[in-house]
Amino acid sequence: MKEIVEVTALFLGFVSWIMIFVSLQDQYWKESTTDGSVITTSTIYENLWMSCASDSTGIYNCRDFPSLFALPGYIQASRALMIASIVFGTFGLVATLVGMQCSKIGGENYLLKGRIAAIGGVFFLLQGLSTMIAVSWYAANITQQFFDQFYPGTKYEIGEGLYIGWSSATLAICGGSCLLCACKFKNPSEKVSYPYQSSSRGHVLSTVETSAPSNYGRNAYV
Repeated sequence: MKEIVEVTALFLGFVSWIMIFVSLQDQYWKESTTDGSVITTSTIYENLWMSCASDSTGIYNCRDFPSLFALPGYIQASRALMIASIVFGTFGLVATLVGMQCSKIGGENYLLKGRIAAIGGVFFLLQGLSTMIAVSWYAANITQQFFDQFYPGTKYEIGEGLYIGWSSATLAICGGSCLLCACKFKNPSEKVSYPYQSSSRGHVLSTVETSAPSNYGRNAYV
């Protein structure tokens, strides 16, 4: 049972770790809204690293953000959190591979391997929390600007990259929780046989050998 839970947690953690890269590579973290527009000539979409624009003919052009310090604070924080989630996920995968009982890495000290697997679960939880905070913070700014009637700039809607990030965070949290729960499972221990002690109520009688007195002396000869 414990091995199945560990393998499941490793699979969830690995898939969530891959989905972080997919989310970062996706260009549609936010997309300009068409709400209230009769004719749409161009569409603007952005992620953490670049801004792109496409026209009605399908021609698009992308440019990287020119300055890091000119970016809004939530974009800088989201970048840092996503990079931290990649680091946490990497440590979580390594710790889980070492701490799994079906793995030959680290010898057969199952107590130590269980603790290492628990550390891997903590790293997966940190990965999921970092991704969840970054994606949710980014989405909160999009919704705040969208519903602000006095916002003068372009309004955006939530893109598919954020949904991939949310999915990654959910899988990572589930994988870390599975690993922490697996540490509480114990393998069936061998039965300890205790020696049977009979309780006798009677007294144990000991026979004492008595030697009959000899009628002959030591120096008597037959």
